[in-house]
Amino acid sequence: MLVHHVALATDWAAAQRQGDYRVSTRGRTLEQEGFVHCSHGHQWERVRAAYYADVTEPMVLLTVETDLLTSPVVEEGGFPHVFGPIDVVAVVDVRSLDDSQ
Repeated sequence: MLVHHVALATDWAAAQRQGDYRVSTRGRTLEQEGFVHCSHGHQWERVRAAYYADVTEPMVLLTVETDLLTSPVVEEGGFPHVFGPIDVVAVVDVRSLDDSQ
């Protein structure tokens, strides 16, 4: 299954250096939240609008193949949550979310 995560480009760059992604949502780490918030394809734009509308730094949309994760994924409240880090190898696409879109 493919799920999506809206991310700051700097957080994604750090994850690529360390081998996994550990930001749950804007301003919250995996350790603070207990899981990484993700979205289905029809949800990520609403998440971006609700939580990242005022962000001016570069952002990306991570597409994650859940079959490649070493962490479990649980559906809660209609959203997929990854209960552990997102392995960089499970990110199968990275799309820029700059202002031109």
